[in-house]
Parts: sequence; structure tokens; C-alpha cells
Amino acid sequence: MLLSLVLHTYSMRYVLPAAVMMGTAPTYMLAWGAWRLLSAVLPARFYREVDDRLYTIYQSMVLFFFENYTGVQVIIYGDLPKNKENVIYLSNHQCTVDWIIADMLAIRQNALGHVRYVLKDGLKWLPLYGWYFSQHGGVYVKRSANFNEKEMRAKLRAQMKAETPMYLVIFPEGTRYNPEIPKVIADSQSFAEKEGLAILKHVLTPRVKATHVAIDTMKDYLDAVYDVTVAYEGTVDHKGQRKLAPSMTEFLCKECPRVHIFIDRIELKDIPEEQMYMRRWLHERFEIKDKLLIEFYDAKDSKRRNKFPGKSVHSKLSLKKTLPSLLFLGGLTASMLLTESGRKLYVKTWIYGTLIGCLWVSIKP
Repeated sequence: MLLSLVLHTYSMRYVLPAAVMMGTAPTYMLAWGAWRLLSAVLPARFYREVDDRLYTIYQSMVLFFFENYTGVQVIIYGDLPKNKENVIYLSNHQCTVDWIIADMLAIRQNALGHVRYVLKDGLKWLPLYGWYFSQHGGVYVKRSANFNEKEMRAKLRAQMKAETPMYLVIFPEGTRYNPEIPKVIADSQSFAEKEGLAILKHVLTPRVKATHVAIDTMKDYLDAVYDVTVAYEGTVDHKGQRKLAPSMTEFLCKECPRVHIFIDRIELKDIPEEQMYMRRWLHERFEIKDKLLIEFYDAKDSKRRNKFPGKSVHSKLSLKKTLPSLLFLGGLTASMLLTESGRKLYVKTWIYGTLIGCLWVSIKP
């Protein structure tokens, strides 16, 4: 019984953060919706400026839980520019927390509101969030033959026309690297071998389409490409085999003591323009990632494991950047829920916001 109580208490660690993050969503959507209507007659850049500020508030609250609450140590390797830039962010993909890692880097550049994602098409059906990600400048894409290049280019051109600051996050693998699904890894390796590409161990063979379209469309708008490699400490079992990376729930339960992030800033002039050559370049970048991860997980010298080579910095996020957002959104939501009319509005926002959002993305993703 005591063990059950301990396990129950442990699992409850994520309940409060999840309740606050999900619970404040209607409040956020109401604030954003009001601004969307008010800004309809204004130039698009005015809408974007305020939208980015609102997004910064919400994501700062999210980072309060994922960094300050969990106490995770963020270890950064390479050179993360201090100034804001228009960039494409390319990263390996192993779990849902990878989305948060982009936020962790962006807030350290004061660019949190500029983060936008290239997302799987199915995510557009997420209640409230699915619609909003699209409105914030995110791009939903389908795989392989269903990939709509024209639609993606049009969306990115619209962002450039509105002078939207760009921190576009792309996971070129297209799906998560999951050691518990060896068939996906084996299929990825077989494809690489068939195409005459190097076989990768700790990442999947990257897909080039979304990356090529993004870079080709915005090449005169971007300052750089960030090549980011992420490793979560504590993801090796007692046999030395790699385990599944932490889910958001596990991360909030403080199961990851440290996150290691290696960043390489790449100039646009160093990236080939033609898709065929860019495909080779992208695979070479993932070969570099693979070598970093082999060093992290498999180094023969145990002292070299659980870290990337080179100098690192333990970057701590100040509460000043996250706590005010938590108090602001939490306070607004609490005040709404204290009144009967507020509670009705809150529930209606969840219901009708989700329905309108699903209808919208089905017509205009």
C-alpha cells in the first residue's frame, strides 16, 4: 500500500503542470481571438507583432514547467547567437519534448515568439492548438507523394510578405527515432543503403523535401540554418542499450536530469541549392549528428559518455523570464472561472473553438 502511494504521488508530478498548461488554453485563445478580430483591418505585420508577444507569454509559462519546475540542467555546446535571427532550425527527433527544446534555445535569444513549426498534417486536428499553430505561421505537411510543395511555398511567402520573424523548426526525419520500434529503424537503414547513403545508427535517414522547400523559398530572407543535435541523459538501460526518450509526461515527472544540445550555425552560402545536392548535404549533416550521438551513448571510455565533445555551458533559465507569464495567464484563467458567466465562456471556448478550428483547417490548413 505504501509503495502504491509513493508511485501515485510520483505520477502526480505532471498533473499540476498539465492542468495549468491545458487549462489556460481557452484564456489564451480568447485573448488571441480578440486581437485577431481587432487587427483584421490592420496591416498583417501589426497582427504578427502582437501575436508573437502573446505566444511568448504562453510559451514562457510552458518553459516554467519544463525548466524551472523540473530543475533539468540544459547543457549547450557550440555557439548559440545571442541576437535574434531569421533561421531554419533542423533537429533530430526522438520524442515530443523535442518541440520544447526549440523553445529553450529561442528564449535564450529573446526569439521565443518567433518559433513556428513544420508539422505532420494530422496534428492540425488537435483541439484549439491545431488551428492556432497554423495561424501563428506553422505549416502542416503530408508525407511523400502527398507532400504539397506549392501550398508550403505559398504559406512561407505570405510570412515573408508580412515581414514575419522566422524561427522555423523542422524535424527532417519525418518521424521519431524509437528504439522500441526496430522495424522503422531497419527500414530507414535499408533505404539509405539502397540509395548509396551512409547507414545511420542513432538517427533516421532524413527526408529533404520540407527542408529544401523552406530554404529555397526563404534563402534571401534567412540569416542562417541552425543544425541542432539533442540527447537526453538517462536514456540508456543497464545493458548499455539506448532507451526511448522521455515523453512530456515523464519529463515533467523529472525523469531527465540533463538535456544536452549541440548547435552548429550554418551560413546559407554553404548549403547547395539544388534538391539533389541538398539531399546529400542534409544526409551528411545527419552523419555528423550520428557521430555525436555515438560518442554520447557508445563511447568506449565511460568518462566520455553522456556528453558531447567540446566545450559546454550549463545554461540556467531565470525565473524572471517565466514566472510572470505563469502568474498572468493563471490569474486570468482563475478570475474567469470564479464567475458563472466566466465558466460558461470558458467551456464554450473549448467546445466551439475546437469545432471552428477543425472546420477552418479542413478548408484552409
